Amino acid sequence: MTAVPASATAVPTRQRPWWMTLILGIGLFIIGAIMLWAPAKQAANTYLLLVTMLGVYWLIWGMMELVYMFVDHTAWGWKLFMGIVSILAGASILMYPVAAAVILPRTFVLILGIWALMEGIMLLFLAFRGGGLGAGLLGVISIVLGIVLMGDYLSIGSGLAMIWAGSVIALVGGAIMVIQAFRARSA
Repeated sequence: MTAVPASATAVPTRQRPWWMTLILGIGLFIIGAIMLWAPAKQAANTYLLLVTMLGVYWLIWGMMELVYMFVDHTAWGWKLFMGIVSILAGASILMYPVAAAVILPRTFVLILGIWALMEGIMLLFLAFRGGGLGAGLLGVISIVLGIVLMGDYLSIGSGLAMIWAGSVIALVGGAIMVIQAFRARSA
């Protein structure tokens, strides 16, 4: 008899401690508040710090990926590629943090546009395969959003809008995490 692997839903997972969720939520809320309501200089300094932290993260992640390649030899080519790309991305951000701070929001807008276009195409296919009118409408909206974002990602306002949108998401997400932490604590 062969053992049947457990599905992802059948594997027991440990939930994050409530206090860790609380700390992460408070931190996210503070970052969102600073980016949204602080004077421009303080928001710019916070944004530059976040970009630098991203560079450090990618640099360390790339190194760990290269080390992990020697521990687990499966898909070693992919791990090598991702490790090198991560190290190069992290190093370039750390060497040129101001340029990275200008380029990252625009690049994110482009990636979001490509993602929206692909998601819209998949939703349209789903609609034609019996997914219903809702999937078709969402697909069309997503395709239009993707085309608009890809067509206008070089304008300065799109990058600034993404920083503003990220600030709002961080603010709301942090508040939700704080609420969830207290719910988990009382449960």
